[in-house]
Amino acid sequence: MSPRPIEAADRWWRTAVYYCLDVQVFQDSDGDGTGDLQGLATRIHDLADLGVTCLWLMPLFPTADRDDGYDITDFFAVDPRFGTLGDLVEVIRVARAHGMRVILDFVMNHTSSAHPWFVAASSSTTDPKRDWYVWRDQPPENPDPPVFPGEEESTWTRHDKTGQFYLHHFRAHQPDLNIAHPELQQQIERNLGLWLELGVSGFRIDAVPFLFSTAARHETAAGTGPAYDAHAHLRAIQRFVAMRAGDAVLLGEVNLTHQEQLEWFEAEGDSSGLHLQFDFVTMQRLYLSLARADARPVAQALRERPELPDGSQWASFVRNHDELTLDKLSDDERAEVFDAFAPEEGMRLYGRGIRRRLPTMLGDDRAVRMVYALMFSLPGVPVLFYGEEIGMGEQLDVAGRYAVRTPMQWTADAGGGFSTAPPRRFPRPMPSGDYAPARVNVAVQREDETSLWHHIRRLSTAFRAEPSLAWSTLEVLPLRQHAVLAHLARHGDWAMLALHNLSAEPQTATLQVDADGESVTLTDRFDRTTIRTDGVLDIDLGPYGWHWFRLDRADARIRRR
Repeated sequence: MSPRPIEAADRWWRTAVYYCLDVQVFQDSDGDGTGDLQGLATRIHDLADLGVTCLWLMPLFPTADRDDGYDITDFFAVDPRFGTLGDLVEVIRVARAHGMRVILDFVMNHTSSAHPWFVAASSSTTDPKRDWYVWRDQPPENPDPPVFPGEEESTWTRHDKTGQFYLHHFRAHQPDLNIAHPELQQQIERNLGLWLELGVSGFRIDAVPFLFSTAARHETAAGTGPAYDAHAHLRAIQRFVAMRAGDAVLLGEVNLTHQEQLEWFEAEGDSSGLHLQFDFVTMQRLYLSLARADARPVAQALRERPELPDGSQWASFVRNHDELTLDKLSDDERAEVFDAFAPEEGMRLYGRGIRRRLPTMLGDDRAVRMVYALMFSLPGVPVLFYGEEIGMGEQLDVAGRYAVRTPMQWTADAGGGFSTAPPRRFPRPMPSGDYAPARVNVAVQREDETSLWHHIRRLSTAFRAEPSLAWSTLEVLPLRQHAVLAHLARHGDWAMLALHNLSAEPQTATLQVDADGESVTLTDRFDRTTIRTDGVLDIDLGPYGWHWFRLDRADARIRRR
């Protein structure tokens, strides 16, 4: 039984297909070499055809531009390079006309050091905005380590004018905000309210554990007032967002263990605030499984993943806009993944991550397609990063994590259809060789029914055609064939069996099917072939092969043979 239409409408975010993009490298409309909102508006029909139903826009606010927009100088405006507030409203309007929502990055855990707030706060110890940031006469004895090891020696930096140290978990030019301060909390609500009033449907909240930290960094200089309660504050933000836009979503970046993530989810009767959270643990275990051609690591992560109430859900992803972090793996496990997918030191970052895209890591189109099929088959919401639909590569000549944030490749010309400006004026150079626009682009793949673009389109169509998948529970099945991940998704009278071969060797998965002595029919959700069984079931999977089967008996019991 599918969720009731009103439930699906109220919680639209449970069945959405998300697509993350960076405006400055997506589509240039005026030939200046920088992507903009008017350019994005012209490409929304392409994304709608792909099956995208929610756009996640990376930061598009005025910035000092030392961290790709995450060093913000004004939270209440649009970067003039990208357009105006009116242009953003047009994007939202066009998206709505194509059945698509828009959410924005919310990055209020820090500002740029060039933000007027910090300029004022750092001018004097008595400035009214001084306590909007975190200052100390001396750093604590055991400070938190920098988020970007090798780029900063400490999370505390001395400001010459006042002689005090300010906190920055990220870079020294990105001072942390003290969101325990009541005046700053009002600014947060005003900021959220502005974008909701303009029509956005929610926010992707950046670095949640840092934003809502309960650490002593949130003490005011005066040390007065009640202790800061991170979860109470997040609940207050959710209530505010729900008051302004009842169906708005909060998607959180919470790179913690599954059990630790539960603290940040919305829970029945006591909402903690976040509706969706990225599943970092499963993503990292997936890469370990791919490196080993052994499904057991990712199977274990999925078995241990907690079931959630209807008001919460996991967000599945293969690759995001940062380095591919492997920080939840052991040192030995991380080394295995590095050896398999980032054998050169220049492909690695911060000792914990990989700055490559999936196709260049796997080197096999069959494996790439299987991985995306697996992502879409899981209960939860799928999140795509721009360019994944055509198999874009990275440009390792670009420093750091920005190697995967190259201009979108629309056509085969030298500029990839991104801009008519000379490529030297682009924010970053495009990939070369086998991954250059001449070989990898949207236009060619849209014309080819066998392309990766069409594969992603079929997956998104299948995901949206069965709302029960997004609401289902997950059962991971043990198999003697260790290379194969098998799982059952069930919701009411609906059930789907999915099998994915994580190796380059053919596999035959053998299962025992029991439905109280009656036969069970399995229908492949893509080629519509059927299998009828009342006992042993053998399913052949080619190299990196996969199947999704709809079961006509949702109560069927399936176990390994």
